[in-house]
Amino acid sequence: MAAKTDESSPAVAPSKSSSPAPTSGRHQLRPVKFDYADSFACTYIVSVVAASIAELATYPLDLTKTRLQIQGEGAAHSAGKSNMQYRGMVATAFGIAREEGALKLWQGVTPALYRHVVYSGVRICSYDLMRKEFTQNGTQALPVWKSALCGVTAGAVAQWLASPADLVKVQIQMEGRRRLMGEPPRVHSAGHAFRQIVQRGGIKGLWKGSIPNVQRAALVNLGDLTTYDTIKHLIMDRLQMPDCHTVHVLASVCAGFVAAIMGTPADVVKTRIMNQPTDENGRGLLYRGSVDCLRQTVSKEGFVALYKGFLPCWIRMAPWSLTFWLSFEQIRKMIGASGY
Repeated sequence: MAAKTDESSPAVAPSKSSSPAPTSGRHQLRPVKFDYADSFACTYIVSVVAASIAELATYPLDLTKTRLQIQGEGAAHSAGKSNMQYRGMVATAFGIAREEGALKLWQGVTPALYRHVVYSGVRICSYDLMRKEFTQNGTQALPVWKSALCGVTAGAVAQWLASPADLVKVQIQMEGRRRLMGEPPRVHSAGHAFRQIVQRGGIKGLWKGSIPNVQRAALVNLGDLTTYDTIKHLIMDRLQMPDCHTVHVLASVCAGFVAAIMGTPADVVKTRIMNQPTDENGRGLLYRGSVDCLRQTVSKEGFVALYKGFLPCWIRMAPWSLTFWLSFEQIRKMIGASGY
């Protein structure tokens, strides 16, 4: 019996020694998940999802801002005939809901979401790539001038690629106002607007207004990306705070305010150029270009007109930036990625 006991005892040992193998295998998988979460493709997808959430939440403010920016243009170019009312931001928003329906506050949101598939993904990923080129791993704070260079470049490239969707969005946003003024509709849907633009100006017509568009995006991202990155690292370094929601909120609010100051004049010019009627060759009937639009706006309405819609622009950018960065950072944290 003793001999049998001795022979059976070695058989138990292999089962105990083999148990650590699965544990070590699980530990070896963690770096793979971390690398994937920080990859270019994953960062691109997360940025598009976060931008879509922010766009849906704040789109009515964007529509209100666009209507305010066009009001002065309509009065300036309608000789004596002005059935457009000058209203503030709140009155304009309530007026749209009352006269056109509450759902019209989201008119044009579909091409806006299409735009962010290109715009937000490209700007976030390109900024991250350039930031990593300037630093060892992309986590240290950049000097302000380097961060500004990265922000301007990322915004300009992203907006140029997304300009066709932005053009379709602006034209759809103004259709409700045109119908209330008794004018015939120019477009009926995003697809119809796209076909009309191509039919009148060809593929090149999809980039009508792209120059002021790119200028605005470069200035906005100079304010948004540069300010968020700089303020976030500044708060964490000076106040010794962790990478938490409080830091994200403070940095995103500052980013939205600076972006509104930098981008509103270019946004006014961009919106007016993209909304102007065109001839059969796709040439604008009101402005020859962004410089001509800037000159006419200042000469006819004054310098203050360049900041028309600043309040809704800032009020939209602040919650948009807040919603985007909180969603972006939270999603990255959930999938195991590092802080942006």
